[in-house]
Amino acid sequence: MVDYDLLIPYGWNTTGYTVPDGAVPGRVIRTDRGECDVATPAGLARATLPRAGSEISGLCTGDWVLLETSTGLLPLAVTALLPRRGVISRSSASGRSAGQVLAANVDTVLICVPADGDVDLGRIERLLALAWESGAQPVVVLTKADAAEDVPLDSVRAVAPGATVLAVSATSGAGLEVLTAVLDGTVVLLGPSGAGKSTLANALLGAEAFATGAVRASDGKGRHTTVYRELRPLPHGGALIDTPGLRGIGLFDATEGLEKTFSDVENLASACRFGDCGHESEPGCAVRAALGSGELTERRLASYRKLLRENAHMAARTDKRLAAERKRAWKEVHKQQRRMYRQRGSEK
Repeated sequence: MVDYDLLIPYGWNTTGYTVPDGAVPGRVIRTDRGECDVATPAGLARATLPRAGSEISGLCTGDWVLLETSTGLLPLAVTALLPRRGVISRSSASGRSAGQVLAANVDTVLICVPADGDVDLGRIERLLALAWESGAQPVVVLTKADAAEDVPLDSVRAVAPGATVLAVSATSGAGLEVLTAVLDGTVVLLGPSGAGKSTLANALLGAEAFATGAVRASDGKGRHTTVYRELRPLPHGGALIDTPGLRGIGLFDATEGLEKTFSDVENLASACRFGDCGHESEPGCAVRAALGSGELTERRLASYRKLLRENAHMAARTDKRLAAERKRAWKEVHKQQRRMYRQRGSEK
């Protein structure tokens, strides 16, 4: 009988999965060149990943998997991917129409923004859309608050409806107690290099688990001290995934995420006189009225429109890719049918 106690710190108590008899579950801790570190009921182990192109390729940190142990050989082999939830996806950095999964089975997303520099509200909106789309709860964390002359909490809260916004200092410990109180389940840290993600992760873990580094003095940008996505159990329950800094944050099928990120704009648009209002010069436009009164800023409306266009573009590319894949699949079916008919004819 499998003892799941060793998996509880890695989030097994919240999964609700049913494991077939004889199978062994595990959670992917880190992936690396065709193999992964995985937490199992027997402890941490090394397992081989399926080959690229297989039905279960593209595994990532946070995935729950089934492992093959019948051979008795090491390393183990991942044989199945259990259903995902809380998936953080962005458009592929290569520009392809397929998305890139950054982390899986996530409950809380910490969007890390350094408060000691210019706070990019547009970047926060992008990350919020990714977080909301996953179904996880976003928390915007203004890091390095001790080094900031003025922490823009009000400005950030204005672009993050429904999300918690906190200012913390991993160095002094200010705000960490409040942040810890809002964490739930598996937590992933997202943000650019130099945002202090690894420093914050170490503070939450209570140990120097991840390497940290200073930002460059020349341009204030961070170095990639974290090169893997890696999961660690949190001391007070739950698990934490640290990630490398994100340069590009392209949206991938994030319609619901955008609706939640820009719920204020969506609510205004629903009050327009015309259902197809373009918010330009139409009479009875509630959005333009909000701009005039200062309730809504031009920057936020422009960001909303930009992200809607980007998301629609990626959705169209994805639809074309799926259509092409279906066409190729049908061609293969027809080829197999023709081969079968030829074989039958030759046997007569």
